Amino acid sequence: MKYLAKKLAGFVMTMLVVSFLVFAAFAVIPGDPATAMLGTQATPEKLAALREQMGLNEPLLVRFGSWAVNFIQGDFGTSYKYQMSVRSMIAEKIPVTLTLTAMSFLIMVAVSIPVGLFCAHHAGGKVDRIVLIVNQVIMAIPPFFSGILITLLFGLVLHLFTPGGYVSYTTSVTGFLGYLIFPSVAIALPKAAMAIKLLRTSVLSEMKLDYVRTAYSRGNNTKGVLYQHVLRNAIIPVITFLGMALADMVAGSIVIEQVFNIPGLGRILLTSISNRDYPVVQAIIVFIAFIVIFTNFLVDLLYQKMDPRITLD
Repeated sequence: MKYLAKKLAGFVMTMLVVSFLVFAAFAVIPGDPATAMLGTQATPEKLAALREQMGLNEPLLVRFGSWAVNFIQGDFGTSYKYQMSVRSMIAEKIPVTLTLTAMSFLIMVAVSIPVGLFCAHHAGGKVDRIVLIVNQVIMAIPPFFSGILITLLFGLVLHLFTPGGYVSYTTSVTGFLGYLIFPSVAIALPKAAMAIKLLRTSVLSEMKLDYVRTAYSRGNNTKGVLYQHVLRNAIIPVITFLGMALADMVAGSIVIEQVFNIPGLGRILLTSISNRDYPVVQAIIVFIAFIVIFTNFLVDLLYQKMDPRITLD
């Protein structure tokens, strides 16, 4: 319970600091929201009145406190550009980005764990060497470029999907999930390659320890030692990496959404940055930060579950 309380307090404090930094950054960068809304031809009186109405004349800490209280209550503010609730603007986009991230993560885990264990079990073999070479190539390719290659090969050459033919989840769940398969693969491939290499290295390191020799002396075969003894210890650093990868996939999906023309958080984020629509940008960035920090929080709890000695730290 002490470990949980410490991690929970760290989670809350980190979210508070990140939220303040995001709010402060948009408060000090050049650009006046009032001028962006009224235009450069607006009179000083109208600009002053709008700044007063928007609360831009208040001290930074006062504005942040008011914004944070409203944000916790579910009020993310009003878009400067569209004059509508930020919450309603991003509500329909969040399921798209989260589904894309979840599918990418599942593909990564489904590929990396079995392949990593296979390579460790057959280390030095022909298949292991081929996988390591392919891994190096995949890790060197940025996700956005692999997305372009996937679009070219599977979309334009093999015609397995229609590039740009996004189907909304409100129209067809099957079509929605089907279209997200290839973007998910583009996001998952580099992370899966890293996870395979990490798991292989971790398993081979564990296989050299004394407890493995003891397990063999008790009559266990290689498969039994690998799955019943080694895997539990070898998977710990991989769990940490998977958590980091999941958090990174949330941000990485924003780029892939542009490649595959997916109307998720990425599109509205880039549009809002161009329009200096700060309430929308702040809400999306804080949301992404929450996913990243919350994922790390869950990883810490799972890490401690796998290795109870963590509580001594």
